Amino acid sequence: MLRLVVRRLLQLIPTLLGLSVLLFLWLNRLPGGPASAILGERATPTEVARINRALGLDQPVWVQYGRFLKRIFQLDLGTSTKTGQPVWDEFALRFPATVELSVLAMLIAVVVGIPLGYLAAKRRGGWLDVASVSGSLVGICVPVFFLALILKGVFAVNLGLFPSYGRLTTGLNATDVTGFAVLDGILTGEFDATLDALHHLALPAITLASIPLAVIVRMTRASVLEVLGEDYVRTAESKGLEKNTVRVRHVLRNALLPVVTAIGLLTGSLLSGAVLTESVFAFGGIGSFIKDAIDARDYPVLVGFIMFIAMVYVVINLLVDLAYSLIDPRVRVN
Repeated sequence: MLRLVVRRLLQLIPTLLGLSVLLFLWLNRLPGGPASAILGERATPTEVARINRALGLDQPVWVQYGRFLKRIFQLDLGTSTKTGQPVWDEFALRFPATVELSVLAMLIAVVVGIPLGYLAAKRRGGWLDVASVSGSLVGICVPVFFLALILKGVFAVNLGLFPSYGRLTTGLNATDVTGFAVLDGILTGEFDATLDALHHLALPAITLASIPLAVIVRMTRASVLEVLGEDYVRTAESKGLEKNTVRVRHVLRNALLPVVTAIGLLTGSLLSGAVLTESVFAFGGIGSFIKDAIDARDYPVLVGFIMFIAMVYVVINLLVDLAYSLIDPRVRVN
């Protein structure tokens, strides 16, 4: 297991280096250069020269790239041109909201999607199979922002069952420890804050879970159908093994490998920022922050975000590989 982890980590180094080269080239190929892109309409020759000196853009290219790479290894993502705050501090402030939303959305997708996909495959052609396939098709086709507006309009505005915006009720006296509203309420014993945070998370999480849920249902169904036709499953059934043993050890366990891959990729995409969902519900996560950075042409934030999300994907891919080795021990020797 340790050798697998070390080997995967070593393989990720060239990936991050390649991404850093692409980012550096992108910055240096911006129209008018990074200084003009940052200054926008205020880009006078004097101001451009001042920004170039401040950013070290008047140095040779290899010197610029060396400094750029050094800052990345030091986790120095620069300073936001819009807020004037370090990019890392801005991410640390907003990323917990996105993590909470993404984790709950993925939890809904996995807890509902895998059993539903399995049952649909076991009852192929039945009403549950038809309903799950049709429902997953709708979940994939309906745009997230449209579903968010429907849920918000019906359950928040018209029925008043859920809050329509924010992470916590305005005026609620909740202690901030980690930035994770649900976890902070548990750690401090303020369970009313935990319930309030979950109440605010409900609609955004259901909205965000729609596409992952649809993908997981369809992939689980297809994978289980393939495994059910394998010889070792028929052999296990003919030997008289208990149904639960056959379902868990022989069918579901072997069918989970492609599903785990999909879960890893979907989790990475959710953590990269649910821009539309966070915007509709004014959730204040990293997605809406990146949207504002794009509008403001805040390039230090965008560069830092791309590198940050790359590192997130690196960690997720490592976890997927570890999950592979747990589900199928044969992977450990590859």
